[in-house]
Amino acid sequence: MELRTKRTKPQRRTWVAGLGVTGLAAVGTGLYRAAPSFWQQYATEMKQTILPAPSRPQWEQWSDTGVHAAWLGHSTVLLKIDGFTMLTDPVFSERCGIGIGPLTLGLKRLVAPALGIADIPKIDLVILSHAHMDHFDIPSLRKLEGPETTVITARRTTDLLRPRRYKKVLELAWGESAQVGPVRVQAFEVNHWGARVRTDVYRGYNGYLIEAGGRKILFGGDTAMTGSFAALKTSKAIDLAIMPIGAYNPWIRYHCNPEQAVQMGDAAGAEIFLPVHHQTFHLSAEPVLEPIERFIKKAGESRVIVHKIGDSVSLA
Repeated sequence: MELRTKRTKPQRRTWVAGLGVTGLAAVGTGLYRAAPSFWQQYATEMKQTILPAPSRPQWEQWSDTGVHAAWLGHSTVLLKIDGFTMLTDPVFSERCGIGIGPLTLGLKRLVAPALGIADIPKIDLVILSHAHMDHFDIPSLRKLEGPETTVITARRTTDLLRPRRYKKVLELAWGESAQVGPVRVQAFEVNHWGARVRTDVYRGYNGYLIEAGGRKILFGGDTAMTGSFAALKTSKAIDLAIMPIGAYNPWIRYHCNPEQAVQMGDAAGAEIFLPVHHQTFHLSAEPVLEPIERFIKKAGESRVIVHKIGDSVSLA
């Protein structure tokens, strides 16, 4: 998630640490000059109440066989495959953005997570697609640290984590894979970018194919339209495709629209869809419910198994 001006290329944020009152004022002035529309939105959001999630996933009732998935908000999905638990792009904070002491300068959630970190099961594997702040939330990742949790992340992003506080941190570049417990995770190329701030353009960005127990789960991460999904197609269909569908207006060069998300999932051989990256933050100009409405229209009602934050699905 980035501060953006009206230029074609998004304006990226810079990290600030150890600021006093004078430093904070200077940062605020600089950010306002870079993106006054951000501050206008920030002021508006200050008055808005974060709505509760429409439902709460009952993960406690999930069995230790089959595939279970719950959309917690934005690109955060709780997955359980044959008893092995995973979490994609965990963002549980009220705001995602620049941390300045106890404050976060960033976009405020429209809807609370369907589950808080204290309410989810022990996580065996955290999967991070890229370092943008609405996908790689440092406060959330700090709270998920533990000796039983492994992290898979894009290349050259480990420095943003505290690796020694996890069981293991693995970086994957496009085409690389890793085995974590019963799960094999392969990274593949998407059409996005990985820089978290203005200068770190070297950071990677991934989509992932997750395989376990004879099941295949596609996590598209964040992407604009690309032909790379077609390379994932085999004679074995993808059981569940987690695809981003929002923030395309006017950012279509960096985020796919709903119809393109269906097209890429179909190219990969997906059977059913779990759409993400919508209804959570005000990232772009399209109406909040437009992405899911267009996605259902294109994919067909029967193939879209999650519509609202908190919805979940179990596949035998």
